[in-house]
Amino acid sequence: MLDSWILTIITFFPLLGVFTLLVLPSEKQDAFRIIAFIFSVLNAIFSLYLYFNFPVESSTMQFSINKGWIKSLGVSYHLGIDGISLFLVLLTTFLTPLAILSSWSAVTNRIKGYYISMLFLETGMIGVFVSLDLFLFYVFWELMLIPMYFLIGIWGGPRRIYATVKFVLFTMTGSLLMLVAILVLYFMNHNFTGIYTFDLLQITKLPIPPGAQLWLFFAFALAFAIKVPMFPFHTWLPDAHVEAPTAGSVILAGVLLKMGTYGFLRFCLPLFPNAFIDYVPLFSILAIISIIYGALVCIRQDDVKSLVAFSSVSHLGFVMLGLFALNLQGMQGSILQMINHGISTGALFLIVGMLYERRHTRLIAQFGGVSKKMPVFSALFMIVALSSIGLPGTNGFVGEFTILLGTFKSNVPYAVMGAVGIILAAIYMLWMYQRTMFGKITTPENENLKDLNLREKMVLIPLILAIFWIGLYPKPFFTKMEASVKSLIEYARIKCEKNQLLEEGVQVNSRQMKLMKKIE
Repeated sequence: MLDSWILTIITFFPLLGVFTLLVLPSEKQDAFRIIAFIFSVLNAIFSLYLYFNFPVESSTMQFSINKGWIKSLGVSYHLGIDGISLFLVLLTTFLTPLAILSSWSAVTNRIKGYYISMLFLETGMIGVFVSLDLFLFYVFWELMLIPMYFLIGIWGGPRRIYATVKFVLFTMTGSLLMLVAILVLYFMNHNFTGIYTFDLLQITKLPIPPGAQLWLFFAFALAFAIKVPMFPFHTWLPDAHVEAPTAGSVILAGVLLKMGTYGFLRFCLPLFPNAFIDYVPLFSILAIISIIYGALVCIRQDDVKSLVAFSSVSHLGFVMLGLFALNLQGMQGSILQMINHGISTGALFLIVGMLYERRHTRLIAQFGGVSKKMPVFSALFMIVALSSIGLPGTNGFVGEFTILLGTFKSNVPYAVMGAVGIILAAIYMLWMYQRTMFGKITTPENENLKDLNLREKMVLIPLILAIFWIGLYPKPFFTKMEASVKSLIEYARIKCEKNQLLEEGVQVNSRQMKLMKKIE
């Protein structure tokens, strides 16, 4: 019984926290922080049930629930996870309480609305990863825009309105095209089966001709490419990151960007396998451009937060490169790198936020010699920076190595060009660390810097442990996702062959009809 309802509990439990905050008097500011943190921690504990009860050998959807919702339209309340979405749900529930805890002293105005937005956002994010109904998925996809809009627009930096509007316009443009494609699939399914449904597992069985796939794939892929974000759709990301509060940047980088890469795996590949294969060269080249371009721009940044923001463009380029390798190693590496990026880049944004709280500046030139005053901070910063680079023994190495292994198997030149990004990452990350942490203290304000307090250590230590766990023992992650990835690749291959035969059959029939008309 619990297996059927556990995803519902995890998805909507944060809303119970929202209702609790709503009924509290506005003057209970400390209570808002504590209640939001408790609800997020409890949800993280509930989500562990998924990890410990997920069958390793199974490739089917687990913990599924499928109930009629709007039956007249064929909309169902259909939730489920497999080895691909399992760790993205866990990443969401893991980062949310850390983001809330990091906001303890950073957010001092409109606290009630802030924590309501954080909990509401968690529900939207989890809903995207567990939805197996296209209508329900789209609802959650759009729903999570609302709290992120407020988080950046109310608690962001000086240019927050500009960044918020840009973020929403980019996302909405792609989303509307995706909605049109969803409706096309909805009516195609009715024409083929006589049934109106948005059920993803049913629509995936549709024999969509390769010609039609190209246009439908483009509509979905544009929405997901903007969310990733891939070059040249990345321009909204640095503005949103720089202006967002620290917790907003953590969630944006750690979870929201993964909705794009997840979308390619969950929707584009099984629905449009022929188009996916046709677009491999284009998206592989765009991924390589993202890797190298993002890294080169990072080298030129003088703002620490802006540097970390552009590094996401480079790191997510690796994820896309692995996805379009279309083999087990590349796709497993991409899924793991989604998790790694959430942990490492999330930690980097937390570190930048801790520096900003002390100095109220993010300019690299304003720092230098910080390690002398903050030794614990500088040690943890070094670990996170090395994991972002991909040092062996850290999580980043496992993900990038597996991606490059898969890419080498599919296309050696792509892998070689992608590997350049690792060298560039070492340059921009270590140079930034050197300029901020080492050298002489040249700015008087840095003389009075205080090292991390207990709360800040509690925020960073779980992320440090995750960095070393994945880096030293990634087997549990690969094991739980392997069956699902293998099944997805095999399903896409079989469907691709069937669709190709269908297209060839249509072309033959068309030629036969023309010949018959000539004979007549």
